[in-house]
Amino acid sequence: MIGSMSRRSMLQTAGVVAATSMTSPVLAAEKRLPGADFLWGAATAGHQVEGGNVNSDSWIMEHLKPSAFAEPSGDACDSWNRWREDIDLVRRFGLDTYRFGIEWSRIEPEMGEYSSAALAHYRTMVDYCAQVGLRAFVTYSHFTVPRWFAALGGWEEPANVDHFVRFCEMATRALGPNYGHALTFNEPNLAAQLSWQPDFRRTMPYFAMGNQAAAKAIGSDRFSATPTFDIDRALPNQLAAHRRACEAIKALRPDLILGLSLALADEQAAPGGSALERKIAQVYAPWFEAVAKDDFIGVQTYGRAVVGPELDLPPPAGVELTQTGMEFFPEALEATVQWAARATGRPVIVTENGVATTDDTRRIAYIDRALAGLARARAAGTDVRGYIHWSLLDNFEWNRAYTAQFGLVAVDRRTFVRTPKPSAFHLGRKAQRGGI
Repeated sequence: MIGSMSRRSMLQTAGVVAATSMTSPVLAAEKRLPGADFLWGAATAGHQVEGGNVNSDSWIMEHLKPSAFAEPSGDACDSWNRWREDIDLVRRFGLDTYRFGIEWSRIEPEMGEYSSAALAHYRTMVDYCAQVGLRAFVTYSHFTVPRWFAALGGWEEPANVDHFVRFCEMATRALGPNYGHALTFNEPNLAAQLSWQPDFRRTMPYFAMGNQAAAKAIGSDRFSATPTFDIDRALPNQLAAHRRACEAIKALRPDLILGLSLALADEQAAPGGSALERKIAQVYAPWFEAVAKDDFIGVQTYGRAVVGPELDLPPPAGVELTQTGMEFFPEALEATVQWAARATGRPVIVTENGVATTDDTRRIAYIDRALAGLARARAAGTDVRGYIHWSLLDNFEWNRAYTAQFGLVAVDRRTFVRTPKPSAFHLGRKAQRGGI
């Protein structure tokens, strides 16, 4: 049930909860987070696993006709109800970190109306992680936004930055002290990166029609869904939102290790002419500058991109492809963590890395080769402080819906029964050995 409270009342309530928890004994477990400890984990995102996220912009887009989505998210993995089982799986595998997202549209389903139940739900997840010996790693914004926010123009409107900052303040007060790492945004550069991919450009008309249909359906003349917003209009607002959110969060939790994650491909210039420099300037450079004062940069890598004169080129003929049509190229991670460290001067945490495949032996091979590259990068002096696999579960993969399996765990779409794959225990054994 969604409860309605004034912002002042909600802040006072959350503040009391946080204050009474500051001496929690489980906080001691998080004191190990700063320093040389290496994080080994798995990740999920709220909309992709929870199910029933009806107040989000994505839910609207998924149900329009025509739609760019293969099918709606629906119940997803039912993790809103089965989150304890998911956390227990992370622990069972021998990992020590669970990265998950909190859903803004559940916490603030209507502008200024906050759900104490939703905030308590995420607080319980954070505390349960600490209880079972896991580090909770929170993502404040993993693509989706409330439908009311999208109806106000989303990230294309400067005035909307205030809404995001208030949400971050509210969530930080409510979540308490038992999470040690956080991201403001998950891959805020993704829209710009996707604009260079020919396949995505062919899909764009469906997203554009979806934005128009959604605007009509909810009576808005400027509905803007993530990540199909106008890149040039959204960029300065998202940059401001990250900076101001960091300041607000740090004012409440100065101990929190805080940054953002970027979608980073191993960018390579095609022989005979390439727009690589132009792509880097558009997709990456503004965000490299934005994280200069952050505690770390999150790197999310799935492969390489060969940039031609205008757009990315398709993978070469004959190479192994993943379910998403990308080249199977785990060595990309070595290049991207080194690039991110050089470009920003920040420590690196791999906040996502994985492969879409139904063949788990190939997932194991991908993990091994990616970690071998990570070891080489660290040996060369790159400050890498964690590896978090995407994803824990086979989940809703946006416009591909359930046709791409990234998970360490298979999920039955009807019963939601979780079945761990050999790759889960393989990664856990590497974590237990204490080194890459």
